[in-house]
Amino acid sequence: MPHAESRYLAQGPRVGIRHFTYEDGPEFTARVRESKDLHQPWLFPPATEEAYTAYAGRLIEDPAKAGFLVCEKHDGAIAGFININNIVGGGFQCGALGYGAFAHAAGRGLMREGLDLVVGHAFGPMRLHRLEINAQPRNTASIALARGAGFRLEGFSPKMIYVDGAWRDHERWAITAEMRA
Repeated sequence: MPHAESRYLAQGPRVGIRHFTYEDGPEFTARVRESKDLHQPWLFPPATEEAYTAYAGRLIEDPAKAGFLVCEKHDGAIAGFININNIVGGGFQCGALGYGAFAHAAGRGLMREGLDLVVGHAFGPMRLHRLEINAQPRNTASIALARGAGFRLEGFSPKMIYVDGAWRDHERWAITAEMRA
């Protein structure tokens, strides 16, 4: 469903970012089902309306999370999503990013543009100082996106996150507001 540009929090040449809405469920879940082969074994976004409603609800209502849809400007189609999870204030001012492209948009640079917009929004209006990405070492597309967006490799954590029935190793990537300036 096309969305007016005024709904975008930020926009680049080809994409805009906006928050999740409950009304995005049908398009989002259809894109997830089309993208199963691209996402797994790394990512398991909601593929049913019920699962989407619960997922979007957490992103919309929990102040420790912020969800962004990356939308193509020419038609408003959802190209992917980028979430900031585990947002901590106080002396930390940080959050952890999770993201996924949809198959129709993969390899076109749309997520790279969207990630740049989300990082700018996080360091601007959200007033965060640090963002982290945790990627499984064999997830070369995720690591390339982090590296291309200016994140630096900070370390390796064995059995860090429970994914697809097992504790998985992850590389830790991060960027700070100073690195962007």
